[in-house]
Amino acid sequence: MTSSADWLAGARPRTLPAAVAPVLAGTGVAAYVDHAVWWKALLALVVSLALQVGVNYANDYSDGVRGTDADRVGPMRLVGSGAASPGAVKAAAFAAFGVAAAAGLVLAATTAWWIVAVGVVCVVAAWFYTGGERPYGYLGLGEVMVFVFFGLVAVVGTTYVQTRTWEWAAFYAGVGIGALACAILVANNLRDIPTDTLADKRTLAVRLGDERTRYAYAFLVLVAAAAVVAVAAATTWWALLGLAFLARALPPTRAVLGGATGGGLVPVLAATGAAELLWSLLVAGPLLVLS
Repeated sequence: MTSSADWLAGARPRTLPAAVAPVLAGTGVAAYVDHAVWWKALLALVVSLALQVGVNYANDYSDGVRGTDADRVGPMRLVGSGAASPGAVKAAAFAAFGVAAAAGLVLAATTAWWIVAVGVVCVVAAWFYTGGERPYGYLGLGEVMVFVFFGLVAVVGTTYVQTRTWEWAAFYAGVGIGALACAILVANNLRDIPTDTLADKRTLAVRLGDERTRYAYAFLVLVAAAAVVAVAAATTWWALLGLAFLARALPPTRAVLGGATGGGLVPVLAATGAAELLWSLLVAGPLLVLS
């Protein structure tokens, strides 16, 4: 029997700040340029959290049946550890996608029906990250898709369903959030270079190699800092308070550049997720207060 603690661990709760952050940032922009529609913001949060949990279970299932997780360092994997059957984990993934779809349909019905198409693409992208015969996560494209869907689409989409307008500030916020979401994945894949290489999983980290992957992580943190300035220029200079996220982002950056490996990179994932959440709080906060 798989325990509730196993299922919770399999959902990878430490990744959930990456689902909360884009909704906070998008809602902050919506409040500043027009007004926040809180029930829509809540539904957007449900969509984001459900997609994050769904992709975590989907990755657990797909990597588990391929054998990629057999010797992996890091959080417990349900399929790889034998704690749950592949079928059960696959069903959990699609249940989470179903929750996201239900909340997304309400947003589409009250905003614009073309949002349904965006939602379908998000679910397909979530599944084929490690699923299917040629998962794009095994081809080094994972970071691109994370930047697009957990950055740009999530932030701009959250703003749009509340304002029904395109806002450059939301785009810039999406760049910042997307960069830090990518940094989480880069750190994860940096840790997994040895096992991914053996499993022929050609992630971006495997393709770049250890040293350049570490520089890529630092570069993404710099992009997130530049995005704070861009948001401030498009809204209010009070948004520059967001640069204080660097207080949380610099320690993991030092760890990455300092050569941390294996289990030493596990705290980097949590710290980067916390930095992303702090980025959204400190940027969105002034926008909400001044709305």
